Amino acid sequence: MGPLVVGGFYAPASVLAELPRLGVRDSKLLSPARREEVYARLRPLGRCLSLALAPSVIDRFVYRGRLNELEARAFGRLVRTAGAGKVVADACDPRAERFGAAVRGFAGGRVEVDARHHADRDVPVVGAASIVAKVRRDRAIRRLATRLREEVGSGYPSDPRTTALVRRTLESGGGHVPWIRYSWRTTQRLKAVPTARTLETFG
Repeated sequence: MGPLVVGGFYAPASVLAELPRLGVRDSKLLSPARREEVYARLRPLGRCLSLALAPSVIDRFVYRGRLNELEARAFGRLVRTAGAGKVVADACDPRAERFGAAVRGFAGGRVEVDARHHADRDVPVVGAASIVAKVRRDRAIRRLATRLREEVGSGYPSDPRTTALVRRTLESGGGHVPWIRYSWRTTQRLKAVPTARTLETFG
């Protein structure tokens, strides 16, 4: 549920060398509180960039089998915003070089893109970008919880609070809900299944 947030961190090479000392790691390895702490340290040192993609946009691309393209477009937009000449990107495509070429194309073509698998784990600047993305996504989920006045959890399918809310919402039959990613397989599994009726119930 909620937006897909793509993040970037843009800074001089002299700053990038200091990132491990600041506690920068793959955001998945840090608690939400720790991510906020590291994010606060990053902000004075460079540009923290992000782009939030709404569930309706995500669904449109997923239904067409083009999620990787959507992410490459978002990466390219962030690169154009930063005006970067060199980029290291975490590749979501099984072929990292193909993803890098797509990002370069959407960025305008005049940028060096080094796309790698597990770059958020292995390259500090990409770890910083992942922290930016995760912090801003966490904040978006907290705003959603305030608006719904519901316990929404983390927004991820591994969180039983999230899946319980999505299931209740789908079963309520209230029509399309803008914060649900309907194209996600986990959402498909949570969709209400009509209760079977036996022949005896028809008298």
